[in-house]
Amino acid sequence: MNFVDHSKLKDQHAFLSASKYSWLNYDDHKLEEAYRSHVAKERGTVLHAFAADCIKLGQKLPRSQKTLNLYVNDAIGFKMTPEQILFYSDNCFGTADAICFRNNFLRIHDLKTGITPAKMEQLMIYAALFCLEYDYKPHNIETELRIYQFDEASIYQPHPDEIMDIIKKIISFDKQINRIKAEEV
Repeated sequence: MNFVDHSKLKDQHAFLSASKYSWLNYDDHKLEEAYRSHVAKERGTVLHAFAADCIKLGQKLPRSQKTLNLYVNDAIGFKMTPEQILFYSDNCFGTADAICFRNNFLRIHDLKTGITPAKMEQLMIYAALFCLEYDYKPHNIETELRIYQFDEASIYQPHPDEIMDIIKKIISFDKQINRIKAEEV
């Protein structure tokens, strides 16, 4: 038997994939809902890449209250770095949408293109990762976090203790995961 060559599909997944077989239990409504969510995620990925390119190039977007425009223009105005990986260990790292650190002031912005209201916890983890990777104590810096969603920017200035609690949890959980990994060998 000579199988058809589908090498162009390598590392891709169909929406109705065998490995994500839960769609077998969908009715028409659930299928439509899941597919629309899938398309929205793909759109979000493209918008994030577009925003990162605009920021890298310093290309501002027309002034408006649109989420994307606010996010890109603010990131350019604050001279932020887009899509920056923050690393503590193989068990704990993440990519901040936009970040900058100047004069002991940490600024982290996140672009949200979906319909689920975002929470600041993700950005607080990025702040903790920044502190861990670059050896800063949260009490010695100021931090401002912004989520861009629904055509506005939500701004939060976490108390240093909030970031410190996350740092402690990251360190503790990382050690625990490493112990588990060592036991498996």
